[in-house]
This record gives sequence, structure tokens and C-alpha cells, in this order.
Amino acid sequence: MSADYLSPFTHTKTGDLGVQRETMLGNELLLNPELGRPRRRGYNFPGDSSTFGRPNIVCDGGAPEALRGWAGKNPSNLPFHSNEKSAERDFMALNVAAVQRGLITAPEHYMFRATHDIRKKVSDNDNKKYKTRRLPPSMVFGIATRPSTPIFELLEHKYQDKWLQQQRAQELNKRHQEMQNKKTTGTVYETRASLLRTFQNPVEPSAPWQLPRFSQTAQPHLSTFRSESARKKAYDSFGGDKISRRGQLGHGAYASATK
Repeated sequence: MSADYLSPFTHTKTGDLGVQRETMLGNELLLNPELGRPRRRGYNFPGDSSTFGRPNIVCDGGAPEALRGWAGKNPSNLPFHSNEKSAERDFMALNVAAVQRGLITAPEHYMFRATHDIRKKVSDNDNKKYKTRRLPPSMVFGIATRPSTPIFELLEHKYQDKWLQQQRAQELNKRHQEMQNKKTTGTVYETRASLLRTFQNPVEPSAPWQLPRFSQTAQPHLSTFRSESARKKAYDSFGGDKISRRGQLGHGAYASATK
């Protein structure tokens, strides 16, 4: 079959025997590539009545949502000629107004902001901040010109000599600091032996812990001493006699004399 008698639906996904719709001929996903021909891509021309781009404010009446604020043909009223700061939307006032009208949900607040507009008040101080600053006519911009390279200093190796002098000065300064540190390190450090030799204030040993009833109110049931003075004399005599006796408490037999 020649190409003149082929159906336009031959190169579609469904072919000649499948479902055929006019919209299939413009869908790239439903068209197969033709042998020896490039793929046809593009959009249908809408017609002579269509206009591309934004409408002109003078000829077509303008678009209020796109050209808001362009009053008349006076160029001084254009936004790029104004140095004043435009007032920002007051969302807090919009929220208060929406709640006063009984709007609570987020979609209701969104629709209320789309149909109502409240702007913040711009003070005179804010307008003064955004005024154009006038620069002096003699002011220039850019980077200053680099000075010329000193050829004679390069030929004389002046930069090399200067770097060597700086290195020598740093080395001498470092040695001087090391010598100063060696001279000042004459302090004597304390050792364990010197710390143990130092005098320590005597501390009275604390009494062993006892139950309160034994240390305060308990009294001995038997007392073999006639008086407190007799008890003290007996303990003094025992303290002098236990030196020559055996045992840890000095109650043992007498030890023989040793050389």
C-alpha cells in the first residue's frame, strides 16, 4: 500500500484496526515513529484572533492584575521611578478582621485575604531610608591601579635579602625566649620525701563509735576498786609494768633481758 492511501491512524499505538480518536493524532505517547521521517512535534496554532504576551495598556486596555499601579501615561508614575517603599500587608489585622466576621478555618481565611487587603502604615522615617543617595561627581568605582613593579629591586635580590633578615630576626628572638625561660625556671619542685618531712598538725583520734545507751546511761555492774584514785594508780602501775611482759596487751610472762 502506498503512502498516499495510508490512514493517519496507521502510526498510532492502536493501528488501523484499533480504537481511533482524533485526539490520538496529537498525543506524543500514542504515536509511533515513521520510517525515514522525523517525529512531528509542536502545538496547533490557536488562530489569528489570539494575542501572545501581555496586553498593551494603551491599545488593548491593559491587565489590572499584571499592571496594577500604572496610572495614565505619565512615566513619573511608573513603579521603577518611585523611591518610596511600598506598604506591606498587615496579616495580623487581616486575621483579626476575619475572626470578627466568624471565619475560623484555613480555607475561609485564605478566601478572605484574597478578597480583602489591609496595608501597614509607612512612617516618614521609613521613606527617608529608601531615598536615593547622591554621590559626588568626582567619585570613581573599581579597583585602584597596581603600582609598577620595581625592576631594580628584583635585579638586586632585595626581596630575598629582606626575607633572610626576617628569618634571622625570628630565629634570634626564639633563642632569646628560650634563654629567658631557662633562667626563670629556678623553682624547686616538691617530692614525696619533702612533703612527708613537712610538719603536720597533730589530730586527736576520734573515739570509737558506740550505741548511745552504752555511752551515756550504761554503768558497770561490778567495780573492784575502792575509789577512783585507787583505780588510776593501778592503771599507772600496769602501764609501767607491761613494758617488760610478753603479749600485745602486756599481760604475759616477764621477758628476759636482751642485749
